Amino acid sequence: MPLSTPPADSVARVAVELAGRAYDIHVGAGLIGRLAEWVAPLRPTSILVVSDPTVAALYLTRVVRTLGEVARTERFVSAADEAGKNLAAVAQVVDALVAARADRRSVLVALGGGVIGDIAGFASAIFMRGIRYVQVPTTLLAQVDSSVGGKTGVNHDAGKNLIGAFHQPSVVVADVDLLSSLPAREISAGLAEILKHGLLADADYFASVEALLPRVVNGDVAALAPVVARSCAIKAGVVARDERESGERALLNLGHTFGHAIEALAGYGHWLHGEAVGCGLCLAADMSRRLSLIDAGAVARIEQAVDAARLPTRIAGLSRVAAVQAMRGDKKAERGQIGFIVLERIGRAAQRSVPDEILDATLAAGGYV
Repeated sequence: MPLSTPPADSVARVAVELAGRAYDIHVGAGLIGRLAEWVAPLRPTSILVVSDPTVAALYLTRVVRTLGEVARTERFVSAADEAGKNLAAVAQVVDALVAARADRRSVLVALGGGVIGDIAGFASAIFMRGIRYVQVPTTLLAQVDSSVGGKTGVNHDAGKNLIGAFHQPSVVVADVDLLSSLPAREISAGLAEILKHGLLADADYFASVEALLPRVVNGDVAALAPVVARSCAIKAGVVARDERESGERALLNLGHTFGHAIEALAGYGHWLHGEAVGCGLCLAADMSRRLSLIDAGAVARIEQAVDAARLPTRIAGLSRVAAVQAMRGDKKAERGQIGFIVLERIGRAAQRSVPDEILDATLAAGGYV
């Protein structure tokens, strides 16, 4: 679908329709100054804002002051990064909730990227058997993907996000102004998930994103407002139809089976999640061609888009044997069988079992040894 930049003061509302757990995603500019509008209706007894050091230095004081108009508001700064996204980090947030005298009517606010959202979301899922939380994603990847859908969790040495829970937020507030403070590498990482949404669900959207890529990678974050809203709408629709990944939601893992293995083998934090997914999209496209689902022209187009987003299209030097072992240990594998998400065409994905020889050829072509 064609995308156009909305007026600076407009707010797009995307509804996530879940029986008994429906919530809204608000996308626009300047929204952190208006957080009280969306948190006040929750009538919290208290609020704990969880952030990371970088985001805290930029926005935490302002957010705490704004939410202090709603209820007593405390803060906790977590030093966890992707390598430290584990149960110990969750325990620290739980300790902060206890110290803040939180109760079952308290609200936890996740102010940060995907790591903070995952840690805070999981902590809110288990504290007092579940309290409400609000996502205020500050990275592009978190705004278009990890903040939406209620997946929370942390890593284990055996694999990414193996420990977690489905716990839907009460509201998501995506302020695109926050993207202006991101390094270019983080913008590129978010573009991987955006390209994924177009590839699996909307060919016209994919084409619109292709056209916007030169502007976005050169710093035009204003162009991202309609992109964030459309990606959220695509994911919200899938989540509403399949909240717990029993069917269609698995399609959102396009590029992720490869990507998670890359992260695990390279070491968490060496590659950004979006960088691994970008490479994974190219591997998934190559695999789809080997299954005679798409042609070489489609593969080249996908690789060109990933490259234009300034993401890696290949990875060199990782072991094919180790990669397959990592994929068999992925949480989406069943009885050691890997279910790959492949492309039937640009704009439509499907889940398939893949012969070992095709997987091996795909990995070899992608730079594995």
